[in-house]
Amino acid sequence: MTVGAPRSARARERDRQRRPSAGRRIVGWIVRLAVIAAVFVAGLAVGKALEDAPSPGRSQTNIRTLEPLTIEPRERTVTVTTTGR
Repeated sequence: MTVGAPRSARARERDRQRRPSAGRRIVGWIVRLAVIAAVFVAGLAVGKALEDAPSPGRSQTNIRTLEPLTIEPRERTVTVTTTGR
C-alpha cells in the first residue's frame, strides 16, 4: 500500500468493528472506576475492622448490672382436710 492511497472498504469495515464506540468506551471506564472504588472501600472496611479488634492474648471483661424484676405471687387456694382423732 502506498502512502496516501485510499483504503479499501473492507479495511475500513474491519477498523470499525475493532474499535468500540465512544459510548462503550465511556461505560467501560465507568465500570472500571466503580470496581476500583468498591475494592478501595472494602479495603478501608477491613482495615478498620482489624484496627478495632482486640489484640490476641488480652482478656476483655464486660461488666453489666442487672436489675432484679419483681414477680407477683400467683394466687393459689389450698384446702386442708383433717380427720378428728
